Amino acid sequence: MRIYKLFFSVLCLLFLTSAGIKKDKQNIYKKGWIDFNKNGVKDIFEDSANTVDARVMDLLSQMTMEEKTCQMATLYGFSRVLKDELPNEGWKNRVWKDGIANIDEHLNTIANRPYTYTEHAYPYSNHAEAINVIQKWFIEETRMGIPVDFSNEGVHGLCHKKATPLPAPIGIGSTWNKELVYKAGQIVGREAKALGYTNVYAPILDIARDPRWGRVVECYGEDPFHIGALGAEMSKGIQSQGVASTIKHFAVYSIPKGARDGEARTDPHVAPREMHQLHLYPFKKVIKEAKPMGVMSSYNDYDGVPITGSHYFLTELLREQYGFKGYVVSDSDAVEYLNEKHNVAGDYKEAVRQVVEAGLNVRTRFRTPESFIEPLREIIKEGKVSMQTIDSRVADVLSVKFRLGLFDHPFVEDCDLANKIVHTDEDEAFSRKIIKESMVLLKNENDLLPLDIKKYKNVLVAGPMADEINYTFSRYGPSFNESVSIYKGIKNYAADQLSVNYVKGCDVIDKSWPESELMEVALSAEEQAGIDEAVEQAKKSDIIIAVMGENESMVGESKTRTNLALPGRQLQLVKALYATGKPVVLVLVNGRALTINWEDKYIPSILEAWFPGAASGDVVAKTLFGDYNPGGKLSVTFPKSVGQIPLNFPFKVASQAGQVEIPGNGYGKTRVLGALYPFGYGLSYTSFEYSDLEVSPNQAYFQADIHVSFKVSNTGKRAGDEIVQLYLSDEVSSVTTYESQLRGFERVHLLPGETKIINFTLHPEDLELLDKNMNWSVEPGKFKVRIGSSSEDIHLNDSFEILAY
Repeated sequence: MRIYKLFFSVLCLLFLTSAGIKKDKQNIYKKGWIDFNKNGVKDIFEDSANTVDARVMDLLSQMTMEEKTCQMATLYGFSRVLKDELPNEGWKNRVWKDGIANIDEHLNTIANRPYTYTEHAYPYSNHAEAINVIQKWFIEETRMGIPVDFSNEGVHGLCHKKATPLPAPIGIGSTWNKELVYKAGQIVGREAKALGYTNVYAPILDIARDPRWGRVVECYGEDPFHIGALGAEMSKGIQSQGVASTIKHFAVYSIPKGARDGEARTDPHVAPREMHQLHLYPFKKVIKEAKPMGVMSSYNDYDGVPITGSHYFLTELLREQYGFKGYVVSDSDAVEYLNEKHNVAGDYKEAVRQVVEAGLNVRTRFRTPESFIEPLREIIKEGKVSMQTIDSRVADVLSVKFRLGLFDHPFVEDCDLANKIVHTDEDEAFSRKIIKESMVLLKNENDLLPLDIKKYKNVLVAGPMADEINYTFSRYGPSFNESVSIYKGIKNYAADQLSVNYVKGCDVIDKSWPESELMEVALSAEEQAGIDEAVEQAKKSDIIIAVMGENESMVGESKTRTNLALPGRQLQLVKALYATGKPVVLVLVNGRALTINWEDKYIPSILEAWFPGAASGDVVAKTLFGDYNPGGKLSVTFPKSVGQIPLNFPFKVASQAGQVEIPGNGYGKTRVLGALYPFGYGLSYTSFEYSDLEVSPNQAYFQADIHVSFKVSNTGKRAGDEIVQLYLSDEVSSVTTYESQLRGFERVHLLPGETKIINFTLHPEDLELLDKNMNWSVEPGKFKVRIGSSSEDIHLNDSFEILAY
């Protein structure tokens, strides 16, 4: 290590010498300030005693058009666009000789992408030192010395080699634990700061309304209040560490037609009122509560207008109504799609003009920054975009850089500290805790779970996901952490007491998939042999743990599914194992809701694990054997069939109506009704009771807060977590609204026999609706309060009335 660090220091010194950094450039570092523009004078923008606005205006007044336009583009890091790990003489011939807005994902190392691997990612201090070298180049080698904002992904944990891993966002959403999510944000932010990153692209605030969509795995759930509450905590946690949180994907991104995102990125069928009340609600809530410094604009259009080219979305809504103060980056290709996909711009230069006028600050794409900056400069010279507009866009970027402290402390001040505070033992313990809390028990007939280790001698762990770990890594999360498969986790847990055997049984998908989702395809001899092997081993076992689901190649961006059943031959394997007569526990590893109707009817116990992190095997084993009592709840509805889609909470009044039971119009029985598992559902190894609901005042004017309290008790024999949920219904309204809306939740830990009093406060904004004139208002009338353990399992009811003046 010491030899490497010495070599690195010498290399940096050689670079600085070869790059022609003269002695006078070293003199720019003054006591308490930096002479960024190298004029020997402490300018307003260089003086931390001045306001951010004053510093921005002073800096803008000194910048050339070339320098301003460079603050409107991203330079993608090493191996994506940037070919160099460290600065070299050639950088003087690139557009960023005049600066750059941000450098994204530089030297981070991405899982399963060898071309991104670099020695500068780990040990962590190597990365901090490398970032300092790059920052030093921009400060010393560009005329104005404007520091770089170093951005990185962070939805599964920071996207960096050996950073602390988190479960997939759909698992994080299933914890329903605001305190835990804030702590997750703190860890992501702390690790980013220590490594030299100053901006984290997280959280994702899209609402998952179609389970076929590939990016459901990256969403917290389907309900806007739930997503907004958790998203605000994640964003606040990240920014508490002095780095920016960039929320995404704004807006109406998560419901492409038929869930087919692919290369189309278009045609979401969402009515205006639904757009505001569902899709935009989390963004509005997080911007107001957490004040994130970044927003990523999405690829798609809305009602024919691409979001990234929409003045309404990027300026009127985002800034004027929501009060966003930061800078907007485009998702990759969002600018280009105006011309290439949406066809609302005749050529690329026109696309550039439209997005800049709309309110976009920074173009981000896996192409050179010149590809945006050069046409931008051309349209400025042609008079198609005013310098006033450019100044406004650049001012937003500079403002964030000042607020991040980049003009006062642009470097990682203690690079070695990163080795001590990134992915600590405490962080690893937290990683396991959040995975535990993401587990959702879907079924537990006759209390088969938790397994009594003393009752069994031989355990078979079967299924294509049993000894798989690829789902523990993510394109948007850490890489190279040691992962434990569920089979190995069970084997390690029970090593001294049980004989644990493993048979794969079948692959995740068959060779004809996804066509096999449309029609029955005969088993090949090889597939039949695999199932037969599993059955033979099952006959010798006392219990079967079947681990089924989806792998990382089936879930994610552009990976929409046609069907939601277990893919490939997995259901046939499960049926064959069940037919042996041995008890079967089904563990699901997947990134979306699945239509597991046969499994739910016949398999006695089902545990939903989602895409957990690196310690998934250990956590699942401890959950199955009772060291941990699962308490997670579903944040998405599980439909019984794709024919029911869309099937999401909250529901509009009567939208889930049944059929008439007596002769007349609509009489008959033509469809399956109801969800397989509703929103908010999840079981426990213990039991809970609710009592003593109080709502006060029972009458109030619309500005008042309403206080709700009740008791919840653990009536079982095990300690456990209950997620209490408050639902609100507006009995009579001027426009149709939802049957009920989630307006409060809390995860409560209770010892056996313990009772706790739970308090919620409903604020006026919790009662709002969009009235006939599309104005947010609290209307007079009665509201029902429902307290339950899911959206359907309601234990307590009461009401209050909002009075008219």
